[in-house]
Amino acid sequence: MFAHPDDEAYLASGLMVTAVAAGRRVVCVTATKGERGFPDDDPRPVGVRAALRQDEMAACLAVLGVTEHHWLDQPDGGCADVDPTVPVGRLCEVLDGVRPDAIVTFGPDGQTFHPDHIAVSRWTTLAARRVTPDAALLYAAATPEWNAAFDAVVPLAEVMMSGDEPPTVAAEDLAVWFRCDDELAARKVRALRCHASQTEPLVELMGLDRYTELARDEMFRAAVDDDWPG
Repeated sequence: MFAHPDDEAYLASGLMVTAVAAGRRVVCVTATKGERGFPDDDPRPVGVRAALRQDEMAACLAVLGVTEHHWLDQPDGGCADVDPTVPVGRLCEVLDGVRPDAIVTFGPDGQTFHPDHIAVSRWTTLAARRVTPDAALLYAAATPEWNAAFDAVVPLAEVMMSGDEPPTVAAEDLAVWFRCDDELAARKVRALRCHASQTEPLVELMGLDRYTELARDEMFRAAVDDDWPG
């Protein structure tokens, strides 16, 4: 359960492909259409941008083999200001219908401190505790080493939404560390590049080989009671 189209591809697409191949049910939920994820001088109307990102999302999921997807239709850049009752209720409906063994989403830091990511973490945690308390709730994470490797190519300060230090989790504290092999990494990058409006500038900046190498790792820590208390 993620905030914007392309979050799922970066953070969990290798896991999703692997689960689908194993015959597991995989359901993806996206909070917003990502209509604000464009330069300020983009001339296209908001509706056109949203439609483009919907098309990119559909293409990405087709590459991954994921056939179940839900939009929460929340405002891009405005999730923190939304009354959580509606999105939490919708997530409860999805979880009640799916009854998942595992749920992956952002942690309370949103990984980049993005307010939409943080809101989705809260919504998902509340819904999971209410409907599927026995499911493994996993928060996307990064090790200090991974952050350093990314920062060597693109300064992390440019992608953080606050001046705080980028959050990290020590490797030994991860609940899941999934590393894509060459074939799966190539497929993951194909899925990511379906989100061309978002990913192509980064591919061009990094080069395909470095981009692929950084995309291999999908890391998660387990949620604990202190996450979103109450």
